[in-house]
Amino acid sequence: MSWSYLEDASGAHGHADRICVPADEAELLAMLAEARAAAAPVTIAGGGSGLTGGRVPSGGWLISMEKFRRMDIGAGKATVGAGVTLQDLHAAAKSSGQFYPPDPTETMAFLGGTIACNSSGSRSFLYGATRRWVERLRVALVDGTVLDVRRGEAIDFAVPEIPQPPTKKHSAGYALRPGMDWVDLFVGSEGTLGIVMEADVKLLPNPKELLNGIVFFPTDEAALDALDAWRSVAGLRMLEYVDDPALRMIAQRYPDLPATAMAALIVEQIVESNDDLDAWVDRLEEQGALTEQSWFGSSDYDRERFRKFRHALPETALAISQRNGFPSLGTDFSVPVDKNREMMANYRAHMDQIMPGHYCIFGHMGDGHPHVNMLPASQTEYDAGMQALEVFARQAAALGGSVSAEHGLGKKKARFLPIQYSPEQIASMKAVKRRLDPDWRLGQGTFFPQ
Repeated sequence: MSWSYLEDASGAHGHADRICVPADEAELLAMLAEARAAAAPVTIAGGGSGLTGGRVPSGGWLISMEKFRRMDIGAGKATVGAGVTLQDLHAAAKSSGQFYPPDPTETMAFLGGTIACNSSGSRSFLYGATRRWVERLRVALVDGTVLDVRRGEAIDFAVPEIPQPPTKKHSAGYALRPGMDWVDLFVGSEGTLGIVMEADVKLLPNPKELLNGIVFFPTDEAALDALDAWRSVAGLRMLEYVDDPALRMIAQRYPDLPATAMAALIVEQIVESNDDLDAWVDRLEEQGALTEQSWFGSSDYDRERFRKFRHALPETALAISQRNGFPSLGTDFSVPVDKNREMMANYRAHMDQIMPGHYCIFGHMGDGHPHVNMLPASQTEYDAGMQALEVFARQAAALGGSVSAEHGLGKKKARFLPIQYSPEQIASMKAVKRRLDPDWRLGQGTFFPQ
């Protein structure tokens, strides 16, 4: 995916007084010194696949990390530059018999961007988000200081405990707690505290065998029942949901979709024995799945085919939005898994009122984190969709959820921060920001609205 330096995948557009592409750390530090002398704001740009406008500048200098491409693969670890793409890391790790667990949908995302947003993806059902896999960071502060910090190295100043929601996924604001380490401070800070130049990330050995499946159901209720029943399946590392409008949206690309399917679950399981395979026969029957019409496979070809199916959903939704002439609107809220159905009911009731027939729901339902993709066909629907995002943010927070599960807040969703946190908690975050960036020049407008 290719984006201009002054936009991202959300459709946000900006402007910059200067665009810089440093070749290495020395050039980056020299550019920061120049920006400091000019009192210029600095925005850090990753690959442009973000959905919140975080890398889109509103003036000042933009610094792209695209040339930070170091990649060394070792046993259980990779050292990667901020400009390495997920696609390249996944390929290099695979060739060494290993894999990097986080798998955000957009594989052309830069590692630096995924660290900045604490990105996750479909495999987060088993492996969690990016934060869990970062062992070391090399970070440039806006004053030119370089920190090289490892997991467990505590910050050297006091911060309060800011409660985190009891969700499986959360990426909104600074995850402050007394005695926290530097790695956890920078992961998820969206380029507002420092510039990630390089990281050490953990790798795992490739599983010997994986079973992949797209399981179709005759009713939405049956799919949701199966989702609840299968959360505890041993070795399951993916549990994704697709509703009927989403299936119909990609039907032209997949003419072999079962005509009677009203919902689907996408699953991936680490297979330890034939018992793991045999168990699916009973599992599908117990949950009333369309057994004969569901798709299963265990080869690399099958995994790639199912990956493309999953990726066809956001790709098609984005294409429809562009064809309709409106920016993409999608939710990124999560709730505790026991509140999943209540939040789904909230989504459907409101969307059926403001945009009937022009939305679909799919995504990480196993983590209590589906995406509502709005496809407005008029300005009235678009305006209602923008208002709906705040409605949903408040509903998610009221259910103990997060106003950002994996995309971060950036600039487009910075208004949600006060929904998640109290004024006192936000003041504590701002105090950390001022400590590392006293002149408030790095990532202006991200998290904290200007």
